[in-house]
Amino acid sequence: MSIDSVVAGRSARAARTLRTQLLMAGAAVGALGALALSWAFSWHISPEEQKAAAAAEAKRVAFHSPAGSCLSWTQPDAGDARTVPCTQPHLFEVTGVVDISDQYPPGVPSPDLTLWRQIAEERCGEIGEAYLGKPLDPYGKLTLGVLRPPEEEWVEGDRQLRCGLQWAGPGGGLQTLDAPAAEVDQSNVWEPGTCLALVGKTVGDPVSCAGPHSYEIVATIDLAEEFTEGYPSQDKQMAWLDLRCNEAVEEYSGGMDLAEQELILGWDVREQESWDAGSTKVNCKVGATLPDDSGLAVVHGSIRKQPESAESSAPESESSDPSTDAATSAERSGSGG
Repeated sequence: MSIDSVVAGRSARAARTLRTQLLMAGAAVGALGALALSWAFSWHISPEEQKAAAAAEAKRVAFHSPAGSCLSWTQPDAGDARTVPCTQPHLFEVTGVVDISDQYPPGVPSPDLTLWRQIAEERCGEIGEAYLGKPLDPYGKLTLGVLRPPEEEWVEGDRQLRCGLQWAGPGGGLQTLDAPAAEVDQSNVWEPGTCLALVGKTVGDPVSCAGPHSYEIVATIDLAEEFTEGYPSQDKQMAWLDLRCNEAVEEYSGGMDLAEQELILGWDVREQESWDAGSTKVNCKVGATLPDDSGLAVVHGSIRKQPESAESSAPESESSDPSTDAATSAERSGSGG
């Protein structure tokens, strides 16, 4: 089966395993025959082949898991997919099984990636919310995903999909979760110290802060600490976060002068739908903008305060256009990302 995200699609091929059944007359002969065959097979199958067969079986089981199962893998095509406890790091939690044979009878070609994403939204959305027992934040950490049959199984008539929930980064890469989906705070935030890639002029997935990046996360702030009587307007969020994020970056950086480093301080704001789903946390973050304000500029290095004994160097920002070397704006601004 293959995995498709509403944010970014993934695909995987499920391996087929050969099952051999031996019919023998007589219990004694059968026992001896089984022993001999077991010895022969173990003699001719290398450890690598045994490992590959075990991985293929683990993948087959994982991609046919019932609701409540959590899956993880390391290979880009999910070729090493396996089931894991939902309290351990995982990439996908199955929320239900859907049969789409009513829309796609035998002989109908497999949908393209765009249609798969549409199917995920149409057929898995209600299942996801029912599974969670609460609204799914449309701007939040959790997104809909679907495990779909590979082409050869589709041709054979397999129309069962496994709906699921996952965390996709801004660049589309799946991020690990370490708790059941129902226990996950849907606030789309990153841990302080996380840096996000620069992709063109916008934000990508987490990368090392030592290399080029767009934003460095300096704090996570809970709006519910200040706004206890319901959803605050984004203007009120911005005003309060201006104070809190400035305090946070002062502590995080040890008092670094951001303007001197051509950096700006920004923060997220929350939509009403997110608030209603329980997403009240936001990030404060530091980055740089291009001279024409058309997007983000690349930043190198971290602004995090180093221990007294460690040597540190200030981060450098530069235009993503090599021909431009003008200073970026140092105005503090809010960012609704």
